[in-house]
Amino acid sequence: MSSRRQASPRLAALGWAAGLATATGVGCVAYGSLIERNWFTIREETLAILPAGSQPFTVLHLSDIHLAPGQLKKTRWLQGLAELKPDLVVNTGDNLSHPDAVAPLLDALAPLMDFPGVFVPGSNDYFAPRMKNPFAYFAGPSKQPSGPRHRPLILDTGALHAGFGLGGWVNLSNRAQSIVLNGIRFDFSGVDDPHLNRERYAGWPQGSASQASAPHVKVALAHAPYQRVLDHFTTDGADLILAGHTHGGQVCLPGYGALVSNCDLPTWRAKGLHDWDANGSSTPVNVSGGIGTARTAPFRFACRPEAVVLTLTAK
Repeated sequence: MSSRRQASPRLAALGWAAGLATATGVGCVAYGSLIERNWFTIREETLAILPAGSQPFTVLHLSDIHLAPGQLKKTRWLQGLAELKPDLVVNTGDNLSHPDAVAPLLDALAPLMDFPGVFVPGSNDYFAPRMKNPFAYFAGPSKQPSGPRHRPLILDTGALHAGFGLGGWVNLSNRAQSIVLNGIRFDFSGVDDPHLNRERYAGWPQGSASQASAPHVKVALAHAPYQRVLDHFTTDGADLILAGHTHGGQVCLPGYGALVSNCDLPTWRAKGLHDWDANGSSTPVNVSGGIGTARTAPFRFACRPEAVVLTLTAK
């Protein structure tokens, strides 16, 4: 009888602890899905990479929008970004999260197409996201599938890219192109999504014999910042690399940061502006924390959705 009376408080304490843990977990999921995933922010960075004497130049970096029909808060916020009046818009892919999202996405980005833009695709510009075990992300990049499996739902990539093209944005998927903006020559080189092993390096644009000595800036674009891609562009003399894909970890621990990067990038680099070193060269890399979430995992925690404004200044 005595042992039963002693066991009862212990069982009650364990039950109370289990209930508290469950309530905390439910609260975190509710916060992440109802509040933080729509708590959009703008991260601002400054980088001195322009030729001497250049005026400041603003780049609006968008990534991982993952739009689905009916996401009105996200749509209005994207449309409002036109008030920033960027000199250039860079879109590093994963724009869609639903087969019917192409027209809503183009509508959301229409005000930003009043400005020059360049883009590369991500996997969710080709295939709709699918349900998968979230713990697979902790297995490391070598254990994760690098592409879609089990009859993926194919998205209308052609319509998406045509819409961007009609808006004046330049497709840099495995392509290189020079564009003069505000009197500055930008040499762009981009790749198709490394997460799908689609990258093919196009080098830098080829022009006159004196182009290397003329003032210019080399900017590289990729959706997924795999180390092999960062190594290539850094060794090849890029002045700036822009990427996304990681969602900044999407679910982070306060005071610690991302738990996963969904590629072989170290987790502490899953979001932000960092220098990447390779073969004696160093290049600043901006990894966007992304604007959306996959439709199959619609929450964020300690990792607000973001667009990035990079102010480029003279060296």
